[in-house]
Formats: sequence, C-alpha cells, structure tokens
Amino acid sequence: MDKTIYAYTKTSIALMDAFISCWDEKYRSNLIRPETLINEHIDEDWQPVLQTPPFPEYTSGHSVVSGAAATTLTDIFGDQFSFDDDTEVAYGLPIRSFSSFNEAADEAAISRMYGGIHYRVAVEVGVKQGRDLGDFVIDNLQMEN
Repeated sequence: MDKTIYAYTKTSIALMDAFISCWDEKYRSNLIRPETLINEHIDEDWQPVLQTPPFPEYTSGHSVVSGAAATTLTDIFGDQFSFDDDTEVAYGLPIRSFSSFNEAADEAAISRMYGGIHYRVAVEVGVKQGRDLGDFVIDNLQMEN
C-alpha cells in the first residue's frame, strides 16, 4: 500500500507539472496546427486522422506528459517493467504490449504526429521537456518510499 501511494503521488506531481509546463509553452509560442497550415496553403479539404484540439500546437501535450510519467515510473519500478495496455479493447483495438514505460511514452508521443495534429519537433522536444521535468521531480521531491 505504501509503494502504491508513493507511486501515485510522485507520478501525479510529475503529470501536473508537465501539464503546466506544456501549456505555458503552448501559449508562449502560439504555433498553429498542421491542419490550419495545410488547409490555408496546400489543400483546403485535408483533415488529420485525429481531431485537432482547440489550443496551440507546440509542444505536444501527450509527449510532455508521457515523458514525465515514464521517467517517474521508471525511477520507481525500473526500466524493464513490461506491461499490457488493454484500455482500447472496448473500441475494437488490440491489446498493446510494452517492455518499458519509456517505450509506451515514445509510442504515445509519435502517435500525435502520425495522427496529423503535431509537427515532429513538437513531439521530440515535448518528450525531452517531459523527461527533463520528470528528472527534476525525481531530484527535488523529498518522499519516503
């Protein structure tokens, strides 16, 4: 029970700080989404696979949050923590298997580019931003495990 509370608390702090950090950058840089750029300059009928969110593009929220969570969870459970994700089975998608939290974070991050709602740089910088934030939480949060 104590390790569960420790893991939830430490990861939740990293997640909330990741959201704050990401949205601060989104509204500082205020970069337009690929859909807007493509519709205005290339193809007015183009639509991404994923629905475009109504806030600035850079950095990718999924990338920042996934990077922060993966870094924190890896610190707690180790880098070789394999797990299955069955959260999308109800929607007809298969179970996803991962060998580590970092592998899952990388997949979640790049999916935003493949889905057409982020540029590659927003994903790559976002993952780094999240991992750096996760490291900051690990280095500065004083908690007993």
